[in-house]
Amino acid sequence: MMQKSSLFTKCLILFVVLWLFLRFFIGGVWSVPLPASVIAMYIGLILLAILVHVSVEDDRFREFLRPIKETLVDPDKKTRCTVLFVLIPLFLLAFTFSKVSTKVDPPAALRTAHPAPPDKLTYRDEVLGLTQEVENPFRDLAKNDKEAFQTHVRNGRRVYYQNCFFCHGDNLDGQGNFAHGFKPTVPPANFQDPGIIPNFQESFLFWRIAKGGPGLPPPATPWDSAMPVWENYLTEDEIWDVILFLSEYTGYQPRTFGRQEH
Repeated sequence: MMQKSSLFTKCLILFVVLWLFLRFFIGGVWSVPLPASVIAMYIGLILLAILVHVSVEDDRFREFLRPIKETLVDPDKKTRCTVLFVLIPLFLLAFTFSKVSTKVDPPAALRTAHPAPPDKLTYRDEVLGLTQEVENPFRDLAKNDKEAFQTHVRNGRRVYYQNCFFCHGDNLDGQGNFAHGFKPTVPPANFQDPGIIPNFQESFLFWRIAKGGPGLPPPATPWDSAMPVWENYLTEDEIWDVILFLSEYTGYQPRTFGRQEH
């Protein structure tokens, strides 16, 4: 006949199962991130509840302690005692090492989410003017020549789907096929986010597209953006056109703060 499990063994199994449930099931299957402090709090409450349960009666508490006493005192349990006295220090050593050892993951980098552009806007070392004053040369066509404006929008669409949608997505939502490979680097911009296009002038967008990740200033370093330096591949007009397309597709207009109407 199978030997009946002791109360200590049952409590230990219950404790381990609940810990695994909190640590892996909720955080894994349900994808609910639980901070280590919250897990520690629940584990402490579970341990307290088990101790209260086994100590409400003297007989139950003696039954709970019986395997421990047998392991420490009974000569027949010498092997078990030796194994535990070896495993427990090794476990504590491994736990301590995991906390103090150097992590392979890169440390969190303090950086500005939207770094300030330089004073002068350049394209392939050609100065286009002061960044805050440079405007999209084709923007006024929306009023003066709508057919020509739509031609530039269509060209911007071509540029986007030939070069940008792999990362920024078919719907400009930052969910392109390559987007998930960027972790832990900065994910591609989601142009459907109302906090992107409306918050910036077109000159800022031109600067970010033209210079890419490597072209950001020192205050934004280290910057893990993988965006290429598009001025090496696109013409100046193509960059302005793709900005028009981003605006037309999403329905968001770039910021015009400080622009003087003529």
